[in-house]
Amino acid sequence: MSAMKIKKGDTVKVIAGKDKGKEGKVLAVNVKDNTVIVENVNMVTKHNKPSAANQAGGISTKEAALHISNVMLVVDGKATRVGFQMDGDKKVRVAKATGKVID
Repeated sequence: MSAMKIKKGDTVKVIAGKDKGKEGKVLAVNVKDNTVIVENVNMVTKHNKPSAANQAGGISTKEAALHISNVMLVVDGKATRVGFQMDGDKKVRVAKATGKVID
């Protein structure tokens, strides 16, 4: 399995779908399904049945997963593609637009 180009905590911009143009912080990355959950992006409504934990039930909103191909990493306020480079014996991410080492 290849290394993921986007990691938890990164700031990303949505490049496709209903939330195109929005930016947010990555809350979770699912390597198996190649999906990410981005803060306040792709909000969906969930109808909750009353239970012991939630007496009232009701409707709540939460973030749903986006495919990783629909987001781009934002470096210095600019969306960029990501590449990899060897820094000594360590593999690091590099912004294609600027050539800047990300981590």
